[in-house]
Amino acid sequence: MEEEEGIGNGRTEKCLVINFKWMHVKCGVPMQCESKGGRRVPFPPSPSPSPSSFVLCLRSGKDGHHWSGDGESLNASYLSPYLDSLGSDFTNGANFAVAGATTLRKFNSFSLDVQVLQFLRFRAGSLLLTSKGYTNQVSEEEFRNALYIIDIGQNDLFASFIDLLYEQVIQSIPTFIAVIKSAVWDIYKSGGKNFWIHNTGPLGCLPQKLATISARNATSDYDPYGCLFPLNNAAKQFNRQLKALCQKLRSEMIDATIVYVDVYSVKYHLIANSARYGFENPLMACCGHGGPPYNYDPTTRCGNSSVTACDPGLHYVSWDGIHHTEAANSIFAASILSSKFSTPHTNLNFFCAINV
Repeated sequence: MEEEEGIGNGRTEKCLVINFKWMHVKCGVPMQCESKGGRRVPFPPSPSPSPSSFVLCLRSGKDGHHWSGDGESLNASYLSPYLDSLGSDFTNGANFAVAGATTLRKFNSFSLDVQVLQFLRFRAGSLLLTSKGYTNQVSEEEFRNALYIIDIGQNDLFASFIDLLYEQVIQSIPTFIAVIKSAVWDIYKSGGKNFWIHNTGPLGCLPQKLATISARNATSDYDPYGCLFPLNNAAKQFNRQLKALCQKLRSEMIDATIVYVDVYSVKYHLIANSARYGFENPLMACCGHGGPPYNYDPTTRCGNSSVTACDPGLHYVSWDGIHHTEAANSIFAASILSSKFSTPHTNLNFFCAINV
């Protein structure tokens, strides 16, 4: 049987995952790694051969839940966030995702380039400890065979829409793509060869976005399902450029596997066919404030003491206006795992053993 184009590596039973993204599911950590002076910083002090000298950084209650339903299909525990030194277990990989992360540092201190620098530091520290005889560290071979997941760019688009016109946002997209390109090259040069790259979802269908900027838009700016055309069109343009980048990288990294995953189509399909799947109010947050049509108030968000969570049995698509519910994530995961939305059509079990 001939190998598909872009595929040059085989499966390993141990599934090591390195995760770079913005936190759109229960995945990642808030930015709470603090120096002694209380200043939030992306890097703890330089590594030392002694594990006891590594800085302990703080995070609040996210559990590293990877891809929600997708992560549960991997024969691995949830990924430990890189900045969580208490009780972390990196034998199955590491999570560099951060809430609100962007490609550009001007929008977020934990931008993609910073996440990659953190990974390179983590890699160097792991290899150093291994050379000193410490066990349960990630080996060089494991880093080489790991699956590197990149899912970022949506926050850049939305942040750009706050200050820029549509045409200016579109003109900014190549800058976002260039950062992703640099990130892939940096990981590849460090030895990584397996990449799983998500495009961005239908930004104009998120209750947060609809509630925040809908007042500026005319009726003609909405599609038949109530999503905002300008935001979704910008997402599509970003995705076209990202797909072209992946194709170009495949021709340049001949020993690498680069899978492009069309998350946009997966998520938009659920919005457009929500009733078929038993969902109600696909554009309304389950946990929020303000009621219909979006139940999202930026001043009274989910987690506020005055906000009452909805009945999970009602099958909302959106949990808090930004993140999706477990019910929606399980459908997304099944679609992604099917490989129907991947280019090339490569399932996760190509890289490591999974339960499907």
